[in-house]
Amino acid sequence: MALTTSRIFRRMDSIPKKIQLNPENQRQFEHHARHGNPHAVNPERVAESEQFQECVLSRGGYRVRLADSPGQRNKASILINSMYSWRGYATDSLELSHHNPNAITLEASTEQQLFGTLTLGLDSDDGLLADELYRHEIDILRRMGRRVGEMTKLAFNPKYSSKEALASLFHLAYIYARNIYFTTDVLIEVNPRHAGFYQRRLGFKQIGELRTCPRVDAPAVLLHISLAYGAKQISKYAGSRDPGEKSLYPYFFSEAEVHGLTNRIRRVN
Repeated sequence: MALTTSRIFRRMDSIPKKIQLNPENQRQFEHHARHGNPHAVNPERVAESEQFQECVLSRGGYRVRLADSPGQRNKASILINSMYSWRGYATDSLELSHHNPNAITLEASTEQQLFGTLTLGLDSDDGLLADELYRHEIDILRRMGRRVGEMTKLAFNPKYSSKEALASLFHLAYIYARNIYFTTDVLIEVNPRHAGFYQRRLGFKQIGELRTCPRVDAPAVLLHISLAYGAKQISKYAGSRDPGEKSLYPYFFSEAEVHGLTNRIRRVN
């Protein structure tokens, strides 16, 4: 299940960035500085290098990175539990504490605060979470030769989120799905009262009827989007910030940015 974010489009304040090295580089810098070494490590350059390796994206006072450590996954789980329990959903099955090779969890944060997370699930022999309720609908896509994936565990803290940050998280999930793992179609289980958000903002279509999702003990419908459709919308609107367009696509990355991000992700992978 995923939460809606239709009420949380507030602009984030830019937060001054502090230069912070990892402990080993910090010790080296202090050692060289004490001994007057003219070739001492430049902390700004090292910090920039560390951030490049750590973050998939850094812009506008926030950054997005993979939650690829137990500590990061635990922080994302805390945010998910907080946002879902606030809406009355059961949260016992939403933990991200264990590594899943078929899932990519992205997290968005300021320097001080994790405020958003989203997980992209890839199809495998274990299937998708949505198979529990909608195996028949998903198997139709599989028999058509489609490579399916799903978005799950979307949570955003309304105090920090913005259209740009939300669009960045969705577009990065799209890049991982389409450009890195060659997924053709993405599914999402949502509470029916939130379905309109995904339909209006991203172009999802409902393909599964109302059922009860046991993971959160709440009603759900299955939504679907072809990433080929997404590609057309991105080509048409990305980077335009067109106020007349109600979808999130005007806040997606430009073609040049997508090329750079795809190459960066491939290097990290």
